[in-house]
Amino acid sequence: MIQTKKSLGGYGLIAPVFVISLLTSHSSTKAQDQTVHIQKKSAVAGLNYLLYVPEDATPNERLPLLLFLHGGGEGGNDIEKVKTHGPPKLIAAGKKFPFIVVSPQNPSETQFWDDQQVLRLLNELETSLPVDRSRVYLTGLSRGAFAAWRLAIQNPDRFAALVPICGGGYAPYAKRITEIPVWVFHGQKDNVIPVVESERMVKALEAAGGEVKFTVYPDAKHDAWSETYDNPELYHWLMQQSRSRGEP
Repeated sequence: MIQTKKSLGGYGLIAPVFVISLLTSHSSTKAQDQTVHIQKKSAVAGLNYLLYVPEDATPNERLPLLLFLHGGGEGGNDIEKVKTHGPPKLIAAGKKFPFIVVSPQNPSETQFWDDQQVLRLLNELETSLPVDRSRVYLTGLSRGAFAAWRLAIQNPDRFAALVPICGGGYAPYAKRITEIPVWVFHGQKDNVIPVVESERMVKALEAAGGEVKFTVYPDAKHDAWSETYDNPELYHWLMQQSRSRGEP
C-alpha cells in the first residue's frame, strides 16, 4: 500500500515533565499558546519528558494518550532536542492534538531505549493523569520505532494502536500483537534502516492474522516521519482505536 501524505491541521501548548495537575493549572500560564519549557525528571522512571495536555480538557475527562519515542539523534540531557521531530515539533509550533502526548528523552545518545524505563514512566503517568487506559497509543521513529515494536510485543494488552516509522523488530514475535491495530511507515529509499526491516514485520503480522496497514513513500529516504506526522488521517485513525477490554 503506497500513499503520499500532505498537510496537518492545527495543534498546541507543550509542557515537559512531571505533572502537577496540568489540567487545572495550564490556564494560568502567561498565554495559552505559549510554549512552557520546564525540565524535570520522573522520580520513578528517571526520565526527562515533554508533556502535552489538550487546552480544552476538563478535570473529570478521561483522555487518550499518545506515547512518542524519538530517534537516535535526540537522546541526551537537552530536552529541547526532543522537539526536533514528530508530535513535539508540531506542538512547539502551536499545533493542537485531541489527546495527551508524552515524549520522553532517552538519556543515552548512543544506546537503545530502556524499554522497562519507558514502561515505568507510562505507569506513573497513567496514575497521575486522567488517562483513558483503553486508548493508549504508541509511536516512534527510527531507533524509537524499534523500541515501539519491542514495547508492544512485550506488552500486547497495553496499547490500543501502534505506529512504527522507519524501524524494525524481531519478526517471529510479531504474532504476539495480532490484536493491536498497526500502521507501519517507511521510505522506499531509506539508506539508514532499509525498508525490508518494516516489510519483515508487516509480513509476519499478516501471516499471523494481524490488523496492519503499511505505507511506503516511494521517494523518501530515512525521513519517513515528516509526511507521516503531518498527515491528519493518521490522527483520525488513532482516535478510532480502542481496546475493548481496556480499563476505564
